[in-house]
Amino acid sequence: MNENSINIKNKYNGGNKTNLKKIGLPLAIIAAVIVMLIPLPGLSSSGHAAIALLIFAIIMWATEAAHLAVTSLIILFIQPIIGIESFDKAVIGFANPILFLMIGGFIMAEAIRKSGLAQRLTYALLSKLGTSPGKGLFVSIFSTGILSAWIENVVAFAMLLPIIKEIVLLMGCTGAEKGKSNYAKAMILGASFGSLAGGFGTEIGTAPNLMAAAYTGIPFVSWMAFGFPLAIVMMFVIWFILGRIFPSEVKGIVGGDSTLKEKINNLGKISRDEKISAAILLFAIFLWISAGYTGIDSYSVALIGAVLFLLTGVISWRDAQTNVDWGLIVFFGGALSLGAALLNTGAADWLIKDLVALMGNDPSTIAIMLVLMVIAVCITQVMSNIALSAIMVPLSVTLAQTQGLAVGTYAVPVAIACSLSFMFPMADPTVAMAYGSGFVNVKEIFKAGLPMVVIGIILTALVMIFWAPMFINA
Repeated sequence: MNENSINIKNKYNGGNKTNLKKIGLPLAIIAAVIVMLIPLPGLSSSGHAAIALLIFAIIMWATEAAHLAVTSLIILFIQPIIGIESFDKAVIGFANPILFLMIGGFIMAEAIRKSGLAQRLTYALLSKLGTSPGKGLFVSIFSTGILSAWIENVVAFAMLLPIIKEIVLLMGCTGAEKGKSNYAKAMILGASFGSLAGGFGTEIGTAPNLMAAAYTGIPFVSWMAFGFPLAIVMMFVIWFILGRIFPSEVKGIVGGDSTLKEKINNLGKISRDEKISAAILLFAIFLWISAGYTGIDSYSVALIGAVLFLLTGVISWRDAQTNVDWGLIVFFGGALSLGAALLNTGAADWLIKDLVALMGNDPSTIAIMLVLMVIAVCITQVMSNIALSAIMVPLSVTLAQTQGLAVGTYAVPVAIACSLSFMFPMADPTVAMAYGSGFVNVKEIFKAGLPMVVIGIILTALVMIFWAPMFINA
């Protein structure tokens, strides 16, 4: 990843972006102060301050008043000042294993790109599926989606990232890393969104799914019976919508099939580095899939893969240093720190319980389901979905048991909603990495992500009402 991707894109549409940047900091401070002055009964002073900090961070990130990593640094040192957490507890977000998954994923992705394996896989895929922009976008979404049903979505995205960039080049896109290519925007968000949707398919697809499965005891195959259809439909929705929001400016690979054949021939025989890369990649995938038997977690596997690439000489440490987006790591660590503050101070729990209480004494099952999903979607945009599901899944199970319903009635849709992290870079590492590519900015992510969230809630609710009960109640 080059310097352009580390210095994350700062331009939107002329003066509008500049104006937002100018007013972002004072607006964030004023909003946070107002929240601090509003009485919030039942909430501790530290929780009150955490909610104020949440509002501050959302405004700063949304307006990009400062580099996203800078806002994350503010989140760290401000917590002890306003009485949320001590500094040593505030930096706990940087101990989150997801950051090491991102680092390992970055290194593996660069090694696969540098070895030439990404090129060979790209040409093979396109020669089978076609050379049109629509087919390329299909590859982007469904490749990451299917992989993400079985391995971490961050890893799936990182593995496909070099291939996506290669397809963008083959299509003749210009200025992609400066945010000037619609097709590049669709491709990078397609991979990110596809990885999120693919995780719906199985119990091991995402951490919230595992949390729900642990509390509900739903068999693996039963989850797949409703989860995989939902994932596939959602991936088709992503394919359709991204193609409309970002209509391609290119018509396809110049020269079509003949160009692909020529490029495949020019690659020659598979090289030593390509063979090693393929072997390490397959080994890592095997470890990710067999994690339940080996006990090796996905975070360790990413680092194992990264170290093997370094030890075999496929990639040097200098390459690794250059191509890990450290600004992105700092940004995401700050976001995780904020999520931990909301969790530890009781602010997240307070938000959820009070909003559910506003529904009255006898709300319908569908109403409770939708409200819980909306709460999960809103909070997951700025909080680790693992921490969020740790709060919301047990609450959902308790609500269902109180009403005499199957334990998964609310827990399953809430777990899925925790993964509808489409709207902001801080919502999910894959969205952050898409943003870090420079192909797309925050405004465009929100523009594409909002309809995905709305449709995702509707589709999940429909599946839970009309299809899933026969498997959840079994």
